[in-house]
Amino acid sequence: MAVRLLDLGFHHVLLMLSHAVKRLPRAAGHQRTTRNLSHARLTTPDSNDRKYRVLAIETSCDDTSVALVTARKPHGGEHASKPIWSVQTHFHDRVTANNDAHTGIHPVVALDSHRAHTALMIRRAIKAFRQAEHEHGQHLDFLAVTRGPGMRANLSVGLDTAKGLAVGLNLPIVGVHHMQAHALTPRLTTAQSNQALLERLSDRDSAPQADLAPLEPDFPFLSLLVSGGHTMLLNSTALTEHSTLAETADIAIGQYLDKAARAILPPEQLVAPYGKALEMFAFHQAGSDDDDSASKPWSGGLTYKYSPPTTHQALLERRLTGWGWALTPPLVERAGGESKRMEYTFAGLLTYVERLVARSHEVGDMGMEERIELAQEVQRIAFEHLASRLILYLTSPIAADWKGNTVVVSGGVAANGFLRHVLRSILDARGFQHIRLAFPPLELATDNALMIAWAGVEMYDAGWMSGLDIGPLRKWSMDPTAPDGGILGAPGWIRDDKTHPIEG
Repeated sequence: MAVRLLDLGFHHVLLMLSHAVKRLPRAAGHQRTTRNLSHARLTTPDSNDRKYRVLAIETSCDDTSVALVTARKPHGGEHASKPIWSVQTHFHDRVTANNDAHTGIHPVVALDSHRAHTALMIRRAIKAFRQAEHEHGQHLDFLAVTRGPGMRANLSVGLDTAKGLAVGLNLPIVGVHHMQAHALTPRLTTAQSNQALLERLSDRDSAPQADLAPLEPDFPFLSLLVSGGHTMLLNSTALTEHSTLAETADIAIGQYLDKAARAILPPEQLVAPYGKALEMFAFHQAGSDDDDSASKPWSGGLTYKYSPPTTHQALLERRLTGWGWALTPPLVERAGGESKRMEYTFAGLLTYVERLVARSHEVGDMGMEERIELAQEVQRIAFEHLASRLILYLTSPIAADWKGNTVVVSGGVAANGFLRHVLRSILDARGFQHIRLAFPPLELATDNALMIAWAGVEMYDAGWMSGLDIGPLRKWSMDPTAPDGGILGAPGWIRDDKTHPIEG
């Protein structure tokens, strides 16, 4: 039986961990090591609900985040064709390393921030869990932690902490794929909405099953994952099956936006996160005083004036500005046509922008109005480039057999409101009004431990957990046909047949 977390003070846990880790034998094989872990998929005797109480840790880059949740599959949701879940958050917090002095993520600064905050967050999470009256006497069921992809040293902070807790508390562990967690975030928000519905009712049993929504989107769906380290379009057909349709050939879109912001923004407006600063600088003064039906107010208080190209040829055209320069869409060939390669590229755009700003310094300085227009164009052309590969797939013969109707857009760049507006506008203009765009709420678009907890729940419920010998992965594909075998190709996975639970 798992050690009851609430019976232990935090300092006793740390003391126990220090002795437990010293006694941990060298792994002769992850199968034997992991089969000594307590493991059970719990159902409550009163309702036959399935519950998982999960502590999750995220340290893949410069955000330290910890979450503690209870995921619940209500009675009747177990055999539904589309599973029904609710998720209750007991604790969630995130701290971003202060890299202001470095105009970018400094590895040592980010690492020190993880070391300073991870254990303290876990202590606060445990305290919050203990103080929840309805959880008295309960214990954790498993741990979820980001294993990759990301910065190896940073990943190791969270991973080693989770493994120590797994040993000390005799709990299973799930090493989560960071980008898979981003792709599953809209399903998490469905479970959160179900929890909100349940909490509005004084008697949970009175909630008709029909009022609880199944997880959305259902597979298959397309995943457009856009962040500082990744830019990829995937066909997500199952929990661990994500086929790559397009990915960046050079730098990620988040890196492109950050570096463009450093080149364009005046020093007093260059504050982290730089992608958000670029959006605010570009659009906070963009009014809608003239008669422009394409103007779109966003909930963040910004207004986007944008007319989507209605044809593919229009998407390829250079737009000459009043300043005498124009950004060339990526993958446009000299003859005016476009390469049909299913890939993204942002390095050439970034080089042009940096040279354009540098040349302006030679003849004086770039004025504020020109900088604002450049900031707008830098984003417009990049987001249209993202849309172009999506449209290219949707209009291809291979998409004729695609049964989905949803594109999940997730990752840090998905917090950009102009991106959301551009994608929706282009899809509508090109005849894809039926395609649903699923964006996470802004607080879940960037790195966070809630999405790690949820991805852990989905993997654990499907019968997957990790051995104690797993290590961090700097690179890790999601595509099972990739050389590394995708999500399940990483070493250390252990498959558990639910009908034969692992015994302690």
